[in-house]
Amino acid sequence: MREPVTDPCKTVDSGMTRVFALLGKRWTGLIVAVLMERPVHFADLRRAIPGISERMLSDRLTELGAAGLVVREVDEGPPLRVAYRLTEAGTALEPALKELAVWAEKHLPEAEGGTGACPR
Repeated sequence: MREPVTDPCKTVDSGMTRVFALLGKRWTGLIVAVLMERPVHFADLRRAIPGISERMLSDRLTELGAAGLVVREVDEGPPLRVAYRLTEAGTALEPALKELAVWAEKHLPEAEGGTGACPR
């Protein structure tokens, strides 16, 4: 005889909820992935992520900054330039994001026409 199920629908872990509330938003993971390589100026970051608007990029960078993952650095110039870089907490995401990329290569078929990203 089977044991009765006492908790048929366990709730999701609060850590996973927080992670996907931030990184599950469109564009956020891509922004972090670009910043993994080096600090990037706003215009270069926008060019690296085809389809993202300036407003959306600005909003996502603000969210990542509030979460402690990204720092905004101003070079007074001239000309004035703004760059973004990952904090220690942001950089700590690298192993997890690399594992997700490996998983995607193995389990997610690539869309027709590729991603539109710059060739390496």
